[in-house]
Amino acid sequence: MRRREFLLTAAGLGATATLAACGGSNSGSTSPSGGGSSAGAITGEVKVTFQQFGNSKIQANFLNEMAGKFSSAHPGATIKLQPIVASENDYYTKLQLSMRSPRTSPDMCYEDTFLINSDISAGYLTPLDDRISGWSDWSQFKDTAKTAAQALDGKTYGIPDGTDVRALWYNKQIFEKAGLPTEWQPKSWAEIMTAAQAIKAKVPDAIPLNIYAGTGVGEAASMQGFEMLLYGTPNGTLFDKQSQKWVVGSKNFVDALTVYQQVWTGGLGPTAQQALAPTWGNTVSQEMLPKSKLAIDLDGSWLSGNWLDSGAAPWKQWNDVLGNAYMPTQNGEGSGKVTMSGGWTWAIPKNAQNPNAAWEFIKMLTSKEGELEFDIKNVQIPVRSDVAADPSYVKANPTNKFFSDLVESTIYRPAYAEYAKISLLLQQATEKVVTGTADPATAAKFYDDGVKQIVGADKVTTS
Repeated sequence: MRRREFLLTAAGLGATATLAACGGSNSGSTSPSGGGSSAGAITGEVKVTFQQFGNSKIQANFLNEMAGKFSSAHPGATIKLQPIVASENDYYTKLQLSMRSPRTSPDMCYEDTFLINSDISAGYLTPLDDRISGWSDWSQFKDTAKTAAQALDGKTYGIPDGTDVRALWYNKQIFEKAGLPTEWQPKSWAEIMTAAQAIKAKVPDAIPLNIYAGTGVGEAASMQGFEMLLYGTPNGTLFDKQSQKWVVGSKNFVDALTVYQQVWTGGLGPTAQQALAPTWGNTVSQEMLPKSKLAIDLDGSWLSGNWLDSGAAPWKQWNDVLGNAYMPTQNGEGSGKVTMSGGWTWAIPKNAQNPNAAWEFIKMLTSKEGELEFDIKNVQIPVRSDVAADPSYVKANPTNKFFSDLVESTIYRPAYAEYAKISLLLQQATEKVVTGTADPATAAKFYDDGVKQIVGADKVTTS
């Protein structure tokens, strides 16, 4: 998700899916379309920017396929795919740079829900309310998904194509060698650490535990890693909804960072060099897990998409080798489990040159047929009710039910413009602990000071 300017074609399949040879201008119809057809023929080039995750081309292949269908429906239009092969943070940066100018802006882009408010504040996106008001499909989208695509101004700036949750993946074969149960469900953080210590002692050639950290992996460190710990503490949160202020001075925050300290000082995780590499997420899913070099991984529901025949690292035995467990709260408090949800949307930049044609392509991608195919291939949790109820979705992947059931326990990141900067502070705080340049209390103070600078001392509260 971060492609911008002209270097679009540099990425792997930086291919352009040409739907029809139409030299047309870069403007389709001149007025926003409602849910139905646009006022006029759909013509011209539609530049589509999205992130390509390493060697995974599931989304690119899906978009190419849908581009062909779009071409058949609109012979005068051309879809130009502009994949950005980059780390998480680099994608966001490149995408935002490209949206600044009509010359470099895509006509539609894959936008992470947590960036919507900050990108609106920067003037990059255009609201879609006039378009969705006449689009009958919008009623099929779940309210939680609609909210995730909605900004603080109450307007909708993206159409979601799926959501996700996070949990534990573990290698049953390694567990058996370590004398651990192959049907495993830890009830506390301490039980996870005990299992990791047993693996270190009895299976020394495997990394016992992976928790994402550092700026290299970007938002994965914030969401798959730190926030899965923080929100598992009693009343742990980044943002206090009652006071509408950001939380600082939190013991929960220090407790979460202490887990990182225990993992890295105890030799239970990857090396700092491995963990801080921008490609570590791809390495985990496409190498470490398939080659049984990692025992426990706190990660996303989408991981098995890498191991399907269409994935970046096909692995037929994955469901026999790997098991899943929900992430427990710190000491089993509350419901005993915690998970976080995010999601991506298709948005139209304010500087798009062909917004009407882009809207027509978005409708095709997010139709029932489009989302059913994408959610199955990319192992996404459906945001459309009709897709979630389709028998073919449930049967498509053996983990679909486990992860879908976790949605009822899920937590969403604070949807505020400041979150992107605060997320970077989280990544930096975890990196300090992993590298040993700060202890948990010092790294927490670094975070607290940074939050005060970002939002102002009057917008923080002490927990």
